[in-house]
Amino acid sequence: AKRMGAGKEFSYRSPSEIMGEVSRLVPIYGGISYERLDKAGLQWPCPDASHPGTPYLHRDQFSRGKGKFHVVECKPSMELPDEEYPFLLTTGRGPFHFQTGTMTRRVAGLNQLRSEELLEISPEDARALGIGEGEIIEVSSRRGKVNVKARVTDKSPRGVVFMTFHFAEPATNVLTNPALDPVAKIPEFKVCAVKLSKIAKEVMV
Repeated sequence: AKRMGAGKEFSYRSPSEIMGEVSRLVPIYGGISYERLDKAGLQWPCPDASHPGTPYLHRDQFSRGKGKFHVVECKPSMELPDEEYPFLLTTGRGPFHFQTGTMTRRVAGLNQLRSEELLEISPEDARALGIGEGEIIEVSSRRGKVNVKARVTDKSPRGVVFMTFHFAEPATNVLTNPALDPVAKIPEFKVCAVKLSKIAKEVMV
């Protein structure tokens, strides 16, 4: 902040002073301080110094009382399959790595469990395209293309393929659509239309 020209309001001498300011300004952190954290962990809400913290935020009821629900209409994705790009790619996380793998891919044991990206495709779609387990597939969208091994699995419904974004080698997000949600302004990185073509055969280990 100082390098960007901030004034005296950023003249902190230690992280504990920052925590002190947070406690003064944010009621749910009012009772949290470095002194208390040195002795034991604290979970918010913790409104004052005598409060023990809140290990289970919604244990008996929602913190606001009754839950508030809203009915929303389902809106289709900005990009849906068509004749040129007939498959819907959805992206997400696998059980062994986190986010882009910058930490978890340094762990030998986790790499033994999952060391590379895979394209999950339904048995019906794999048969129709002549794709076998472990074959190298080119996955392309209107924004880019990647090569990845096929994993034939009934976890994927017909017409839908799945990849994670844990691996930099086939960077899945070069395929996805950056179109913004009109309300939340969040990019639509989780789904897009793709086409598949077989590159070569390689047996999975």
